[in-house]
Amino acid sequence: MSVRKEEFINDEIYHVTVRGVEGRQFFIDDEDRWRGIFSLYEFNTKKQIIIRNQREKRKTLKKRRGLASAAALGIEIDQRARLVDILSFVFMPNHLHLLVRQRELNGVSMFMQKMGSGYSGYFNLRYKRKGHLFQGKFAARHISGEEDLKRVFVYINTNPISLIDPEWKQKGVRDCAKVKKFLLSYRWSSYIDYLGIKNFPSVSERDFLLKIFGSSENAKKYVEDWIDNKRNLS
Repeated sequence: MSVRKEEFINDEIYHVTVRGVEGRQFFIDDEDRWRGIFSLYEFNTKKQIIIRNQREKRKTLKKRRGLASAAALGIEIDQRARLVDILSFVFMPNHLHLLVRQRELNGVSMFMQKMGSGYSGYFNLRYKRKGHLFQGKFAARHISGEEDLKRVFVYINTNPISLIDPEWKQKGVRDCAKVKKFLLSYRWSSYIDYLGIKNFPSVSERDFLLKIFGSSENAKKYVEDWIDNKRNLS
């Protein structure tokens, strides 16, 4: 993944998109998606990280303490200075959306560079391929205000609709109830964590957006009202 030259500003929020080269899928199965989750968490630091070493630390702590969730062990392994706050994310087969707030100087670029090189190395090794995995530079758009922030939150967390209703953007949502139920079962995003269902709670920072929405219930209502407004009326 190429590094962007523009300057990102601390405490500002950006919608970041990463796409596979020539539309290539880079989340093919759950093993890939789990690696993506570990990458989001582990590479969000100034430290040089080797994923397998971090996973071994988690296995050791899990055995020692008898904890159920390896993802919950991050705080016990290191006290990190995060490069960015990951406010929201979603994995799709051939692209990734992130809503991030920069914490450290050049944090967005550093994080995406580490993510890109780390995940590409894993993917190319696993699938015995060479070359670029991602489509050039990652795309990034500055969030301009609270309403923009809410819209992007909805956009990111409703992306998986296309997995069960591929034509919804052109024709509208055919079955709103089915779509809402599907989003509650789709674990490869931050959405259900926002609703208070522990999924990958260590990956995203949700307090900021929940304060804007007012509550988990309001965040869910905002998303589901948006879905209802996209209903296919034909």
